[in-house]
Amino acid sequence: MRAQRNSDSEDAVAPSGKRVWLDRIALVILALLLIGGLSGVAASPLFSRGVRLEVGEVSPLTVRAPRSITYESRLRTERARQQAADAVPRVYDPADPRVAQQQIRRAATVLDYIDTVRQDPYASVEEKGIWINQVPELDLPREVIEDLFRLDDASWQVVRSETLAVLSQVMRQPIREDTSLIEARRLLPNLVDPTLPENQARIVRTLAAGFIQPNSFYNPQRTEERRRAAREAVPPQMVTYEKDEVIIREGERVTPEHLEALEALGLLRQGVRWDAVAGIVVFMSVIVVALGFYLRRLDAALWHDRRQLALSVLVILLFAALARWMVPGHPLLAFLFPVAAAPLLLSALIGPHLALGVAVLLSLLTGFLSGGSLELVVYTLIGGMVAALVIWRVERLNAFLWAGFYVTLANLALILAFKLQEVEYSLESLLLHGGVAVSNAALATSLAIAGFYALGALFGITTSLQLMELARPTHPLLHQLQLKAPGTYHHSLIVSNMAEQAAQRIGADALLVRVGAYYHDIGKILRPYFFIENQVEGANVHDRLDPETSAQIIISHVPDGLELARKHNLPQVLQDFIAQHHGTTRVSYFYSKAVEERGAAQVDETQFRYPGPKPQSRETAILMLADSVEAAVRANRPATVDEIRDTVRQIITRRLTEGELDACDLTLRDLDQIADSFVRILKATYHPRVRYPEEVQEAVQVAAEQEAVAISR
Repeated sequence: MRAQRNSDSEDAVAPSGKRVWLDRIALVILALLLIGGLSGVAASPLFSRGVRLEVGEVSPLTVRAPRSITYESRLRTERARQQAADAVPRVYDPADPRVAQQQIRRAATVLDYIDTVRQDPYASVEEKGIWINQVPELDLPREVIEDLFRLDDASWQVVRSETLAVLSQVMRQPIREDTSLIEARRLLPNLVDPTLPENQARIVRTLAAGFIQPNSFYNPQRTEERRRAAREAVPPQMVTYEKDEVIIREGERVTPEHLEALEALGLLRQGVRWDAVAGIVVFMSVIVVALGFYLRRLDAALWHDRRQLALSVLVILLFAALARWMVPGHPLLAFLFPVAAAPLLLSALIGPHLALGVAVLLSLLTGFLSGGSLELVVYTLIGGMVAALVIWRVERLNAFLWAGFYVTLANLALILAFKLQEVEYSLESLLLHGGVAVSNAALATSLAIAGFYALGALFGITTSLQLMELARPTHPLLHQLQLKAPGTYHHSLIVSNMAEQAAQRIGADALLVRVGAYYHDIGKILRPYFFIENQVEGANVHDRLDPETSAQIIISHVPDGLELARKHNLPQVLQDFIAQHHGTTRVSYFYSKAVEERGAAQVDETQFRYPGPKPQSRETAILMLADSVEAAVRANRPATVDEIRDTVRQIITRRLTEGELDACDLTLRDLDQIADSFVRILKATYHPRVRYPEEVQEAVQVAAEQEAVAISR
């Protein structure tokens, strides 16, 4: 049912014909203006003027910093990180015992082969030397070969055993491919048994050296991991220039660091990259279109309100320009950018749906201007969302102060979350950024309060504070109503109470409904005694008038009220209550009287209908129902709560079936809640009681006359 009613109401309030095209043209113009403004803000650095310098050339002028700045030097940061990575030594795996086992087995095999060659009685020493040196691991000098064949078998066995023992001892230690292999061979003499004769020791050293192989190998993956960790441990290298400090002097050779500083300050002139400009335009177009679809889905009424859309575009562009000045190249000042002021202001003036969308848009723009800082995007987004959600209808200025308090808490929590993740942080840094976070919320609150008054008045948006002022009984119109039409004034108070309670029940704007109810019948000030609540009992001026004249007098309180409202500069939103509180209903009593006198064919029904329009919002619809129900209950004088409930539901059902609620966004569930709220208020207001027998017949007769007249109002 809700979906159907929403759709119907949207169709009903949607403009048609010529206005449809005007709305579409206005939407296109505002969208293009917003896209162009945001693109201009984001792309402005690409068009900025400045000096043109190249690395290696001599600077023709002295350049000073136009303002104080602290920025992250990518060059210095990368240099420091590269130095930290280069300082990490290569990582090698532990000694592999399988290599030692393999080499010892290989050495034993070769030594067995040498033993076999030694035993050959037919080969000469030269031939045996050639055969032995054909082993890949061996390249024995001639003197070692001669010593080898001079050994007797007992000495050979000693040499053989010592070679394997020395090799085993060497291969237990990590031996790397680079200097470790040379170092292991160099230390061999220290490992040979010192009791061996020199010739045997030389043979052992020579044989063992051939079988020493690396057993600890370079691990590139672990090395890279350690170097990456070392790079990440290096904090960003910040560079600070004070205002008027010299960046580069005339005659000095330009370095990459000079260009980086000039770029951070926006002083470096570069050729315009039109492809980058096009990318920025596409990016901003996507954001604006997404915001449009979001609002079209969740706040369709805003889609047709050109004033509020224009206000939204103006606020977005103003804060975008402020972001362009505060964010780029200012790591600390960027966290002072009061992005929460825009959602605060728009939520108070228009509504939370728009405010949330603008918070997302401005946070994305801030991230873009900061060069993709995730911390700044999250910081501005959360602050903006909190601002949009905690403020609602502003009836007192302290609503802004409470909103600023919640934004402060959000900012401080995010600053703490960011800082605690840093490898090194100090109490001074926490206090500094915390102070900026508090200042951010204070600045946002101040801007929102100032904008609330200034922009609300400039764009003719009725604020809650204005409504509170208009609700005072001392207002000239309410004062006149109280003096000239006291019955109508009392009726308006009761209706305002009913409508306010019903609006609160269904989540409508209760303050707006209450103030609208105060003014909905001000047109009766001009001719108060033509309306039954202001008449002296027994004296009814309509008895001397024809039905058409009476109906026109009754109906005239609507245009009379609009004329008085314009004369006293009442906001348009209150004029809507005056124009719509009867919709296009018929003055039934006088119409029925005319039909009874002349017949239906002789009566022009249009003379008995209010000009309308039908209620266009939930608030004006609630007032229509409250006005009709209060009049009917006062006329019927119900004796029980059930009679009150029946009367209330009959009136609401009648307005629903007549189609008077077709243009507003009320669901059947809303109508049930409104009816229950009316019954509760009326039960306490009119004090149903048991009638005495002599009153019953009189009540029946009076109710038949007064109900129609009262409802016809």
